[in-house]
Amino acid sequence: MKERYLVTTADEFTWPKDKPILFLGEWCRLYGRRYIWQNLDAEVVPYHWDDRKKLYQDYLYLHDLYEELLNELAEQLNKIHNVDHSIRYWRILVGPWLSYFMQALFDRWEMLKKAIESYKIVEAWVPDFPIEYGIPNNMEDFENLFVSDLWNGIIYRKLLEKWKGIPIKKIPVPMTNTIRKSIHTISFQRKLKRKLAYLLSLLSGLFTRDKDVFLIITHFPIIFGLILQLQFKQIPKLWRPIPCPKFTVDLSKRKWKTEKNDFTNFKTVLRNNIPLFIPMSYLEGYKAIVSTCKKISWPKTPSLIFINNLFINDDIFKTWAAEKVEKGAPLVIGQHGGHFGIGLWEFTEEHIYKISDCFISWGWDDPERPKIIPVGNLKLIGKKINWDPEGHALMVEGTAPRYSYRMFSIPVASQWLYYFEDQFLFVKTLSVEIRKKLLVRLYSSIADYGWAEADRWKEKFPDIRLDFGETPIMPLIKKSRLYISTYNATTFLESMALNVPTVIFWNPKYFELRESSLPYFNRMKDVGIFHETPVSAAMHVIKIWNDVAGWWYSKEVQNTRDEFCERYSRVSEHTFKILKKTLQRIISNDISHENKI
Repeated sequence: MKERYLVTTADEFTWPKDKPILFLGEWCRLYGRRYIWQNLDAEVVPYHWDDRKKLYQDYLYLHDLYEELLNELAEQLNKIHNVDHSIRYWRILVGPWLSYFMQALFDRWEMLKKAIESYKIVEAWVPDFPIEYGIPNNMEDFENLFVSDLWNGIIYRKLLEKWKGIPIKKIPVPMTNTIRKSIHTISFQRKLKRKLAYLLSLLSGLFTRDKDVFLIITHFPIIFGLILQLQFKQIPKLWRPIPCPKFTVDLSKRKWKTEKNDFTNFKTVLRNNIPLFIPMSYLEGYKAIVSTCKKISWPKTPSLIFINNLFINDDIFKTWAAEKVEKGAPLVIGQHGGHFGIGLWEFTEEHIYKISDCFISWGWDDPERPKIIPVGNLKLIGKKINWDPEGHALMVEGTAPRYSYRMFSIPVASQWLYYFEDQFLFVKTLSVEIRKKLLVRLYSSIADYGWAEADRWKEKFPDIRLDFGETPIMPLIKKSRLYISTYNATTFLESMALNVPTVIFWNPKYFELRESSLPYFNRMKDVGIFHETPVSAAMHVIKIWNDVAGWWYSKEVQNTRDEFCERYSRVSEHTFKILKKTLQRIISNDISHENKI
């Protein structure tokens, strides 16, 4: 076996010149830099989670470990801050970070382990960034940071420093403004929207009563939110998130440890890295955030808190909500997108269930989880749309970071390369006529994560029409005769509920489904809505192209669509009334708020 030098990220400053290289993963090889790495003497370590059974078993293992570590971290943070908050309080506040961090660290640990056990490594080359660059300000900062080459370079260096027998070479890397800016930049438009939203919140505070129902980021149309507040006999308000302050790292506060020695054990490694990488908002900045929460004009003793978002990355809201929940305010969370109730595993779904008093779904339920209450698709309340029988085909693409992040049953890391190949095979199989009428909507030109999707498409199909995901999707749907969904998320739940002709395809190897959802997808497969291969989907599109309406409005297709939407994306003229009645029952304590955590 040939001796090689280990490279852990796409940072080319850490690539040895004229030496045999071992890339730790496909994330090291940016498509836009292929003219560099294609000519190197290099191998790539096979991805450990290409074994999807291992991925699921690791998810279950980390799920149990998370509960163990959450208790330890809650005890430690109570001690550090001289408070006595419950596990539920800390689950709401720090739980999302802890889960994301441990899942990411486990993946990085497992890849190093596989590389070291399977190859002859002469030396590992890692960037010599100051450790402070890897410590996030808050959870929002962490979400941007931990999928970057910068953060992962720091993590791999820290892990390798404790790994016996593997020499490491620390490479000085110029820390340009561009690197840091690429992670944390917020557009001018977004800054302006945040300022306007903040002003609206200030104005709303003038009319707030202590026991008001608190609605924020509900995802249903603003007018319905205002009407709902009127029906609760309160002055309508437009609450928006409060910006999180910037903090300064104090490494002296990060020296607490829970275990020593035995760095061959993942639990030990995890416990010793939590103090170092925990966001400043939970350590150095915690008291400032608590102080901010006391000053904001949100209700002091809300009769109910209802959200569809913010429960993951908004540390101001989470701190405020955790304190109110601890004092008895019911927390209601509405489903905010797809995959819930359908995918085989989903951390966010588990987290919502454990922190909330009620989880409002788009139609599905679970006999073993009584807090899930089916109401309907709140995003589509009052929405209708027409489609164009002579229009284009709209193909909606998905993507995720090059590095693994939160765990749910979709492709992980380099598995997105197989997803891309499926997309190209689908388009290649289409007739030339349909290809000319195809519009491919990329996930986002901003959140491309280094995959260079547009370049890949243009190289395969120079004449392909691309939408870069920056404009609203509804105007595109109006001009479409067919909506093509390619991954298990929100997209097809909305098109199906709006009764827009929809074809879905994905590889079941990478998009594992929950057993309870399989009968619905099998029936959709029978009528041509759902396909497990790109060729099958493309052949069906060719078959129906000249009479999409004839296929879509056939009795068997419409019955199947109705059945699916009733379960997973219910739309009804009564949805708003059902929501109101559900919230009233929670306020009056007619629905149990028991939290099994």
